[in-house]
Amino acid sequence: QVQLVESGGESVQPGGSLRLSCAASGNIARISAMGWYRQAPGKERELVAQITSGGSTNYADSVKGRFTISRDDAKNTIYLQMNSLKPEDTAVYYCNADIMAWPTLSTHNYWGQGTQVTVSS
Repeated sequence: QVQLVESGGESVQPGGSLRLSCAASGNIARISAMGWYRQAPGKERELVAQITSGGSTNYADSVKGRFTISRDDAKNTIYLQMNSLKPEDTAVYYCNADIMAWPTLSTHNYWGQGTQVTVSS
């Protein structure tokens, strides 16, 4: 059973910083792309940042220059460093990953349960 567990979400003032973490656990053989999505109230879920197994990254235009995604393959964990936070960054942030698991060695896409980030004065 593969699980993704996010942590680090909380309330912060505009201009502040947060670091989100997402740890994958279970019968993991290989993790391919991992990423962060977010969903604000009344809006569709959107891609925030993505990182491939080779370390290539991709960011939404709205977060470029403010957010940084990174991964620690030894810990099966990704991070999202969020700086200069704005009220419009308020959302539930979800971790997503393509994971090959034992014993079938088939690759499936997994989601975490989400962590709330609130940016407000």
